[in-house]
Amino acid sequence: MQNILIADDNKQITSVLEEYALKEGFNVTVVHDGEEALKAFKSQHFDVLLLDVMMPLLDGFSVCREIRKTSNVPILMITARGEDYEKIMGLEIGADDYIVKPFSPGEVFARVKAVLRRIGSQEKSIQVFTFDNLVVNLDDYTVTVAGENVLLTKKELEILWTLANSMGHVFSREALLNALWGYDYYGDSRTVDSHIKRLRAKLDRLEHPAWGIKTIWGVGYRFEVKDDDKK
Repeated sequence: MQNILIADDNKQITSVLEEYALKEGFNVTVVHDGEEALKAFKSQHFDVLLLDVMMPLLDGFSVCREIRKTSNVPILMITARGEDYEKIMGLEIGADDYIVKPFSPGEVFARVKAVLRRIGSQEKSIQVFTFDNLVVNLDDYTVTVAGENVLLTKKELEILWTLANSMGHVFSREALLNALWGYDYYGDSRTVDSHIKRLRAKLDRLEHPAWGIKTIWGVGYRFEVKDDDKK
């Protein structure tokens, strides 16, 4: 059985989600504030987390940010508000999906299972991309450039993996959103630009003259192999 952590200060909501999770075959742990969520996460293994954004003591964004320092466990954020900036913030700090209240428990667990299937399919085979001095390992979510570790968020690494594995192919912002956030994400495509900007800044701290991430203006992005005379 898979373990799920449900963190929300609304006990009526956690009760409904807990009941549905048990019916779906999950082992369930319920907490009602951000500090309890972090304590629970550090004390036991979870396969997926449901985090409310507006929790007492520590909000869901802070919990997600702290967990992402050490773990790529699937995280779905829950909020009572549907503003795009909140969705973008949650996704940019490493959340895998974003659910707006009111919702049906069926919708929530359809998304939970979709995220788990996506993660499971990634883990079935060894996935390592190597080109020149770049190594991207999707099994342990590590990236090295010239032997040096580059600390990327989950989504930054997945963008790099997607671009690099289709070398030369131009991805539109919408294509990257669909591939990495899912067809049901309706947020601003500028979140892709924000991720690319931070990804480049981290990669550019180390020399990589043979390759780079190129902006194709008005279209999107691609992983580019640079010609020798341009190095």
